[in-house]
Amino acid sequence: MIKVQSLLLMCALVAALQPMQAFGQQNPKTRQAKPKLPAERDGQRDFDWEFGRWKLHTKRLPHPLTGSSDWVELDGTVEVRKIWDGRGNLAEIELEGPTGHIEFLSLRLYNPQSRQWSLNFASSIAGTLSQPMIGEFKNGRGEFYDQEPFNGRMILVRFVFSFTSEDSGRSEQAFSNDGGKTWEVNWINTYTRIKD
Repeated sequence: MIKVQSLLLMCALVAALQPMQAFGQQNPKTRQAKPKLPAERDGQRDFDWEFGRWKLHTKRLPHPLTGSSDWVELDGTVEVRKIWDGRGNLAEIELEGPTGHIEFLSLRLYNPQSRQWSLNFASSIAGTLSQPMIGEFKNGRGEFYDQEPFNGRMILVRFVFSFTSEDSGRSEQAFSNDGGKTWEVNWINTYTRIKD
């Protein structure tokens, strides 16, 4: 009796396993190929368009996130030089406006593992590098983000680059104090290449 039950149990197990084995041994002709993922884009040349010297016009909102709409305009130059064979670059910015002479540096560094850039800013007034903004370019537009304190609370900061032609470009900074639901642009740069 026990032998009969054991034999029936074994037959049931074999019958149950046969469809699973058949599933694992599909005909190679009917098996679907795995879709190929697009190759990750190497972005280490994303800032090459900006190398050189540019005339710069800047509009700045001195009191962001207050409802103010009083913009200040400044004019100056920016010179962008490559470092590390283009995997980094340094932008030196000088502006003149109603409050006088302003000097900035922007150090941009490419991370080949993440395929992203970090933007690091410094002004001659503070003399220190800011917290880096991290991002990348897609379809000619670079978006970079960080989180930093502003008026006693943490906000999101976005910086966007776009080039409209070989000889013109634009960048802008925006703040969000609602987690990125809305953004207020507070700094707009327009570039025109200075030809030698």
